[in-house]
Amino acid sequence: MKLSPINQRRLAVFKAHKRAFWSLVLFMLLFTITLFAEFIANNKPIIALYDNSLYFPVVNTYPETMFGGDFETEADYRDPYVIELIQARGWLLWPPIPYSYNTHITGLDVPAPSAPTTANWLGTDDQARDVAARVIYGFRISVLFALALTFASSIIGICVGAIQGYYGGKIDLFGQRFLEIWGGLPVLYLLIILSALVTPNIWWLLGIMLLFSWTQLVDVVRAEFLKGRNLEYVRAARAMGVSNSVIMFRHILPNAMVASLTYMPFLLTGAITTLTSLDFLGFGLPAGSASLGELVQQGKSNIHAPWLGISAFAVLSVMLTLLVFIGEGVRDALDPRLVK
Repeated sequence: MKLSPINQRRLAVFKAHKRAFWSLVLFMLLFTITLFAEFIANNKPIIALYDNSLYFPVVNTYPETMFGGDFETEADYRDPYVIELIQARGWLLWPPIPYSYNTHITGLDVPAPSAPTTANWLGTDDQARDVAARVIYGFRISVLFALALTFASSIIGICVGAIQGYYGGKIDLFGQRFLEIWGGLPVLYLLIILSALVTPNIWWLLGIMLLFSWTQLVDVVRAEFLKGRNLEYVRAARAMGVSNSVIMFRHILPNAMVASLTYMPFLLTGAITTLTSLDFLGFGLPAGSASLGELVQQGKSNIHAPWLGISAFAVLSVMLTLLVFIGEGVRDALDPRLVK
C-alpha cells in the first residue's frame, strides 16, 4: 500500500530520529523473540525422533505410552526414564533454555535462590525456577497485556471524547463533570480492592484496569472535535445532509488521531508500570504466572540474591526506556511544525 505524501514525510521524520528508530527496531526484535518463548525456554523438547517418527512435544501432547512407557498421562520429558526410552530409539532436540517459567528445578548444587550458572543463565528464584525463562515469558505477557489494555481503552476514550466534543452542550457538560469525579478516584487503591474481591486472572485484571484507563485520551480527542466541528468542510458536509456518524468518524476523527497516536507509547508504559506494581503488591496476575512485578518483589525479599533484583530492573528499564524513546519519535513525526 502506497503512503500518502504527508505520511511519507512523517515516516521520514521518524527515521531521521535515530534514537526512536533504533529503539523501535530493538523493541520489535525483543518482542518478536518473546512471542516464540515456547521454542526458547521450555521443559519440553522441540522435536523428538522415536522409531523413525517425528514428534513435536512443544506444541502437541503425547502420552508416555507413545514412547514405550507405562502411563497414559502426558510424558514427563525431564524424567530420566522417559529420556532413556526415547534416546534408545531416537533423539531429543531441546530449547536453548530447557525450563519453562513454572518449572521447579530439582538437584541444585545450592539452596534456591541459586546464583547464575551455565545451566541457569540468570540464576534461579526462591522457588527454584529459572529466572531467564521467567523474564522471557514475563516480557511477553507484560507487552501483550499492555497492548490489549491500550487498544481497548483507546477505543472507548476516543468514542467518548468524540461524542462530547462533537455534540457539546449538556452532553459535554455532564460528561466533563463525570470525568472530573471519576478521575479524582484513588485508582491504585481501587485496583487493589477490586483485585482482592475476585479470583485474579488476566481477563479480570484487564477489565478492572480498563475501568480507569479509558479516560486518558478523552480530553485530547474532545478538544480536537470541539475545534473541528466548526470548520468549513464540516459545516458543508452537515448542510449536504451527511449523517453525524459519518462526519465524526470519516471527516474529523483522522485529525484527532494524530494527537491520539502521540500518546499511545506512553499509555503502553503506564499499563506495564501499573501491572508491575500490582504484581509487586500481590494483587496482579495469578500466583505462579510469569510476572516481572513478582520478580521485583523476590528481589526485595532476597537481598542476598542480587541477580533477582538486577534482572528485573534491567528488563523493566530497557522495556520502558525503549517505549519512551519510540513515543518521542512518534510525537516528532506527527508534529506539524516538523512535517512540512
